[in-house]
Amino acid sequence: MKKSQPSMEHSDDAARALRQFRVVFNAVRAHFRQVEKDTGLGGAQIWALSLVQRSPGLGVGEIATQMDIHQSTASNLIKVLLKKELITLTKSAEDKRVVELRVTPEGKKALKKMPGPFEGVLPDALRQLDEATLESLNRDLEKLVEVLAADEGAGNIPLAHL
Repeated sequence: MKKSQPSMEHSDDAARALRQFRVVFNAVRAHFRQVEKDTGLGGAQIWALSLVQRSPGLGVGEIATQMDIHQSTASNLIKVLLKKELITLTKSAEDKRVVELRVTPEGKKALKKMPGPFEGVLPDALRQLDEATLESLNRDLEKLVEVLAADEGAGNIPLAHL
């Protein structure tokens, strides 16, 4: 059985959706470029640094949870911030297995160069959408991911790393 050709209207809708994805991706990319230019750090590094500043003593696991990334990815972000001396790592007084992270004065300077949003423009914009719009967007994107047969594990990779 021959598959029917999409209508011209359907093709126009697909082209319109593609243009909108391009606008979103270009806005995200422009934001990350500006972050790196202003601070010398990647977008995910700035986000992690801002989380530590907001909650001194935060651990790697909490950063992974708040950024919705894998713990090993969060650990790699922390290693870079430690190497650049933007944060410190100390063992908890109560439990030596637990580490506590704190922002250094240099880390605070880096964050002051960044007007925000620290987590990036896309997560910030998504939080501004109403619940019904987000539910619809999630349903529709799930269909797109299914058609793409995409690796859903990629959802745990920060956009700044793509």
